[in-house]
Amino acid sequence: MAFVLRPATEQDVPALRHLIPASARALSEGYYIEQQIASAIVHVFGVDSQLIADGTYYVVTDNDRVVGCGGWSKRRTLFGGDQMKGDADDVLDPAQDAAKIRAFFVHPSWARKGIGRMIIQECERAAQAYGFRQMEMGATLPGEPLYAALGYTVAERVEFPMPDGVTLPLAHMVKSLDERVPSI
Repeated sequence: MAFVLRPATEQDVPALRHLIPASARALSEGYYIEQQIASAIVHVFGVDSQLIADGTYYVVTDNDRVVGCGGWSKRRTLFGGDQMKGDADDVLDPAQDAAKIRAFFVHPSWARKGIGRMIIQECERAAQAYGFRQMEMGATLPGEPLYAALGYTVAERVEFPMPDGVTLPLAHMVKSLDERVPSI
């Protein structure tokens, strides 16, 4: 497989709208019940167009097919797609705030092939180049093992209430960036 990592563009949005729910449904099995998965697909998981506009969201392709996505943010929002946006998403101060790891999804047929690791390493490298020294995320339970393997630690466990009354367990995870972030 010849994976290609590149910044996401608006032209990728249709593929992302297919990839995100497919990933969430398949890879969340065993971590969340069906009601939590279905609710999260409606209320939380989705494309964040601000990340694409900021140039901080990436896709991984295999033979031009989008098989993974994820990014980092220099803004306050910790997680969630456009459907969760309301207020302005202020820019963070790298000297005192942590950059956010955001919206990682991998197609189930390409899971556990290094795509998530590839994207997170690029996110850390780019955030560090922007001046950030800390990273944080609202990790889903299926993503937590990958993030832990990459040096993220759980700072807090939360139950995120969704508009339909269903709650989604998440892990607030953090990481300090070393002087050098390994390149991919």
